[in-house]
Amino acid sequence: TPNCESYQNYKGIYKGKSHGVFNGKVYVDKIAQKTNAYQQNNNILLDEGASIDSKPQLEIFADDVKCSHGCTVGQLNEDALFYLRARGISKKEAQAMLLFAFANDAMENIDIEPLRVKISKLLAEKLEVDMEFEDIE
Repeated sequence: TPNCESYQNYKGIYKGKSHGVFNGKVYVDKIAQKTNAYQQNNNILLDEGASIDSKPQLEIFADDVKCSHGCTVGQLNEDALFYLRARGISKKEAQAMLLFAFANDAMENIDIEPLRVKISKLLAEKLEVDMEFEDIE
C-alpha cells in the first residue's frame, strides 16, 4: 500500500566464538509509492573469535520512495571505557554500561511504556548492569 513506513533497527552483541547472522529484507512493491523505509544493523564484537554476517537488503519497485540501509561492526569505544574507568567504575561495569546504552537505543521507539521498561530491565539483568527503573503498574 502507498504511504507506508518501515523502520528496522537491529542491534547485535557477540562474544566468545559466537556467530550472528542478520538478513533483513525490505520489499517495496510498485504500488507502494511514497513509502519511507529505513533499515539499520549495528553490531559489537567483544572478542576476536566472534563474528557477524550482515546482509541488509532493499528491493524497491516503486519510483517515489525514501529508502536507506546501513550496517556497522565494531568494538567498544576505548576512550569511553577509559573515561568510565578513570571515575572508579570497574572494567566489567563500564563495559556493561556501554553495552546497555548501545542496545537500549533500539528500544526508543517502543510506544508501550510498560513493555519498554520490562525489556530494559531484562537487558540490564542480562548485562549485569545496576540500573534503576520506575515501576509502572
